[in-house]
Amino acid sequence: MAAMEETKVGVDAEAASRLVKELRDAFATGKTRSYQWRLSQLKSILKMAEDHEHDVVEALRSDLSKPELESCIYEVAMLKNACSLAVKKLKHWMMPEKVKTSLTTFPSSAEIVPEPLGVVLVISPWNYPFLLSLDPVIGAIAAGNAVVLKPSEVAPATSSLLAKLVGEYMDNSLIRVVEGGVAETTALLEQKWDKICYTGNGRIGRIVMAAAAKHLTPVLLELGGKSPVVVDSSINLQVATRRIIAGKWGCNNGQTCVAPDYLLTTKDFAPKLVDALKHELEHFFGENPLDSKDLSRIVNSNHFSRLTKLLDEDRVSGTIVHGGKIEKSTLKISPTILLDAPRDSLIMNEEIFGPLLPIVTVEKVEDSFDIINSGTKPLAAYLFTNNKKLKEQFVMTVSAGGVVVNDTVLHVSVDSLPFGGVQESGMGAYHGKFSFDAFTHKKAVLYRSFAGDAPVRYPPYTKGKLRLMKALISGSILSAIFALIGLSKD
Repeated sequence: MAAMEETKVGVDAEAASRLVKELRDAFATGKTRSYQWRLSQLKSILKMAEDHEHDVVEALRSDLSKPELESCIYEVAMLKNACSLAVKKLKHWMMPEKVKTSLTTFPSSAEIVPEPLGVVLVISPWNYPFLLSLDPVIGAIAAGNAVVLKPSEVAPATSSLLAKLVGEYMDNSLIRVVEGGVAETTALLEQKWDKICYTGNGRIGRIVMAAAAKHLTPVLLELGGKSPVVVDSSINLQVATRRIIAGKWGCNNGQTCVAPDYLLTTKDFAPKLVDALKHELEHFFGENPLDSKDLSRIVNSNHFSRLTKLLDEDRVSGTIVHGGKIEKSTLKISPTILLDAPRDSLIMNEEIFGPLLPIVTVEKVEDSFDIINSGTKPLAAYLFTNNKKLKEQFVMTVSAGGVVVNDTVLHVSVDSLPFGGVQESGMGAYHGKFSFDAFTHKKAVLYRSFAGDAPVRYPPYTKGKLRLMKALISGSILSAIFALIGLSKD
C-alpha cells in the first residue's frame, strides 16, 4: 500500500518531541475525558466533511483521478456514517460496564471502566487518504485521546487539505496533523506514543512495529495481502462478475487493501468466467477503458512501474486474456485478466494492488482452499456459491481478516463487524464500537467495603484455612460450608 517518499521540509526529531510533550501536557489536564469535548470534536469532523465534500473530491481527483462517485460514497459518505454512529453511541460507549464478582471477594461489586490510552499516532495510506486518515481518528477521539495524524505524502493534495481542515475545525491543542515523508515519519516513530495505528503495507508495518517495540507501545496494523475469490459454477454468473468487478476495478482501480487479488475456479468453468468478465468490463468501462472517467489512475510512476514489471515478467505476459493496455503519460492501466500465470511468478506472490487480476484454475473448487491456506493469511477472502456445504467449509477452513460470501468488499461498510487482519495481514481491528475499543484501555475496578473481613486470608496459615480458601476460589458454596465446619475443628 502506501510507500514513504522523501520530502524537503517537515518535522525533525526535536520538533516531534516538543509536539508530543505539548499534547501530553494538554491531555494531562483531563480535557479529553469529558463527554462534551469528545462530542464537540466528532461533530466538528462531521461538519468538516459536510462543508468540504467538493474540496475532498477535487483533492482525490488530483491525487488519484478518483471518480466523483467513489470519492463521495467510499470516502466522504462512509466517513460521515462512522462519525454519526460515534456521535449517537458515544455516551453508551463511555459508560462503565457492571460485571459480576465471585464468592472469593464477597461482599463486593465490580465494573470495567473505559479510559483513554493517552497520546496516539495515526499513520494513514494514500489509496483512501481522506477516509483512512480520519476513520481511526474518530475512534481515537471518541475514546478520549490526543491524536497526531500523519497523512500519506503520496497523496499530497489530500494531505494538504487535511492539514488545513483539521487546523480550522479541530481542537489543535489536542489534535494535530504532521505532513511529510520518510524523515518526518521516522522522527515521529522515535517518540513514545500510547498507541500507533498504521494502515499500509507489511514492509512499513514491520518498521512501525519495531519502532513501537522500543517503547512497548501497542500497535494497530491494517496491512493487506492477496485476497482470494473462489468462484463456484453453481451461481448467477452475471451478478457474480459484476460484484467482482465492483470490488476490484470499481474501488480505486484495484488500489484497495481488500480488493480481489486473484480468482480461483475450476478448469471447466474458467472460460465462462473469463467471457462474463470481459463482457461486463466492456459494458462498464467501454471498448477503450483507458479513456474511461470511471477508472482511477495508478497513484504515481513508482507504482506504475511496479505493476508493469509484474506484467512484463517472463511467462506472465503470455497469460493475458484481456486488457493489458498501458498509458505511461497518464499512469493508466486497463483492467487486465490473466489465466493461469505461473504460481512462482511475482504476480502470484506479491500483493498486486492494482488493476491486474490473475485467475488460477483447479480440478475441483474445494482444491482452492488448500491453495489459499498455503500462503499468508489475507485481509479478506471471498466465495461465490449457492452450495451451503461449501459456504460452511469455506468459513471454517479459510483464515482471513474478514470473509464475504457472494459479494466482495462490502463487509467494510458494516459497522457491527470488526475490520482488521490476521498475522501478516495485520493485527487489531476497528470500525464502529471496535474503533472506540481499539483506542481504549478497559480498566478493571473492584469495590469492597470494610465489612466482611475474613481472617482466613491472613497468617497463621492452617490446613482448615487452606481447605476454605480452595473452596472459596472454586466458587462452591457447599464446599465452603463443609470447609467452615472442618475449620471449626482445627
